[in-house]
Parts: sequence; C-alpha cells; structure tokens
Amino acid sequence: MKRKMKALIKEKAGPGAAIIHMDIPEPGPHDVLIKVLAASICGTDLHIYNWDKWAASRIKPPVVIGHEMSGNIVKVGSGVKTWHEGDYVSLECHKTCGQCYQCRTGQAHICRDYSILGVDIDGCFAEYVRVPETNLWKNDRIIPPEIACLQDPVGNAVMAVASVDITGKTVMIAGCGSIGLFAVGVARVLGASKVYAVDINDYRLKIAQKMGSTSSINPLRQNLLEEVMLGTRGEGVDLVVEVSGNEQCLLDALKTLKHGGRIALLGIPQEKIYLDLANDVIFKGIILAGITGREIFSTWYKTSALLKSVLDISQVITHRMRLEQYEEAFRIMQLGECGKIILYPD
Repeated sequence: MKRKMKALIKEKAGPGAAIIHMDIPEPGPHDVLIKVLAASICGTDLHIYNWDKWAASRIKPPVVIGHEMSGNIVKVGSGVKTWHEGDYVSLECHKTCGQCYQCRTGQAHICRDYSILGVDIDGCFAEYVRVPETNLWKNDRIIPPEIACLQDPVGNAVMAVASVDITGKTVMIAGCGSIGLFAVGVARVLGASKVYAVDINDYRLKIAQKMGSTSSINPLRQNLLEEVMLGTRGEGVDLVVEVSGNEQCLLDALKTLKHGGRIALLGIPQEKIYLDLANDVIFKGIILAGITGREIFSTWYKTSALLKSVLDISQVITHRMRLEQYEEAFRIMQLGECGKIILYPD
C-alpha cells in the first residue's frame, strides 16, 4: 500500500480548507484503517469551513475534517479481533469515554467526555481514515456507498421521529436541510398521516415533496400557524421536529403543537432563545426533547433496517463530486442550492 494520501484539512484558523498529501495513519492496537469509498458534507463541516464563532471556539487546527463515510477496512490493529480486512463499514462519529455514568447506563450518545471525528481528531475527507474499532458499523453490501455514508445524519432523523409512535399522526419538519429532508422520509414510512415541511428555501421544499411531504410551507409567503391550524382542524400537529435553529421558526412551531404534543429539538440556535414557557409549554403539556447524535448503536439498527427496506433517501443526494472539488461543493452549500453532497476521495 502507498505511504501518502490526499486529505482535506483545516490547516489554520480562518475560512477555507486545503487539499494536502500526508502520511497514511497507522492503526493503533484497537483501531482499523479504512479506505474511504464515499463521504458526505455535513452542516458541521460548513461551520468549520466558514470558520464561524462555534468553529473558532472548538477546532484546533490542523485537523482532517469530515465524519460521514463508508468504506472498506484495509488494515486492523494487533488487538482487533472482531473486524477484518475487507469488511464494508461506516462509522459512528462520536468517540465516547466508556466510563462516565451515561456511557455505563446505555446513554453513550450523551457521553460527558466525548470527541468527534473530523472535529477533535482527524476525520474522513481523505483517501484513508483511522477509526477506533468501537466506532464501527458493519454495512450490508445491498446499501451502496453513497447511501451507507449517510447513516450518521439519517440516524439523527430516525432518533427524532421514531421517539414516539407517529402512526396516523401529524408531523411538522421545521427546517429542510438534509436532516430535515431525511426526517420527512422517515415520518412518511413510519406512517404519519400528514407531514408539513417548513423552510424559506424553495429548492429544498421541492426535495421535501419528493421525500413525501403532504404540505410545503414557506413562512416568507405563508402564515405558518394559520396553514397548520387550517389543515389540522384547529388541533395542531402531534410532533414537531425542529431542525432550523431559527428563533422565530421555533416560537411558531411551539404554537402549532397540539396540547400534549412533542417537539424534538435538533437545530442549534446562534443565540439564546426566550420562550413563553407558561402559555406555549406548561399550560399545553408540551414535551421538549433534546436530540443529539444517535443512540449508540440502537438507532443504527433501526436506520440500517429502514434503508434496506422502505426508506429511499436517494432524492436528497443532489451532487456527487471529487474530493478535489471541495471549494465548489462548499460554495453550493453556502448558497443553499443542494440537498446532500457526496465527495469521492478516489
């Protein structure tokens, strides 16, 4: 095997990134080395590329970015017993401590001391990536690489939507970035009777329709509360999946919830948000649920099963590009003219 690989790296503080040639990492005793077949760009990668306030406070360059991938194991560490060369895998991007209360009680997705591949340690926008064996997920060959690399964000959608029984229920997806678009598809295959897709980007609302939304609402042109209340005969929706992180969208979404409804919060606001807890939450008996990552690995089993059977997410993939085209890929993301962008290192 060659000794150097190309990788997309955040070399220094500030906007942008660069392709470099670097040594192929050597797996430690409990690591594996994976040849990356496909990787997808996440909103987190865009934050890092743009170098916003969050990235500046979290990222310590240099680091290879990217955390959504699929590939084949090409080398295993000396202590690895259950994984083998040739295994077709994806990765859970959160490297957990395994020792805190949360990890030891089946809640590793909210580990108190975790690190993230492509954020805190080198990630997968490269020809090869080194991954701890505990982060591996074995893929079925029936799932193609460009779909298998999306199980991380699809898992976010599955965890949010499948947290309650939505069979015959009404659901609103507030924010149609890629996770929101996946959530539309998940809601439909799990039996939601109505799925409202909400976004100010008409390009993404059209993708939401292809994913199965029964109604599309652009708050710049339509009154969100009026539209939902008219469509639900004044009851409101059973579940809101809030993925926008936008303050006004969140406040409006709370008002669209029926009494006793649930809101799954995934979107990350830029600033603190003040809620009318008395009228919009307490007196309505609303359940607020924070969603971070995926349950490890419970959500992965659900996600994989759905992708192998009833969930088609191919409509969300709008661009397929070589790793070297990363600048164009991030430009398209900045404009919001895409669903998911897949990068191919080789």
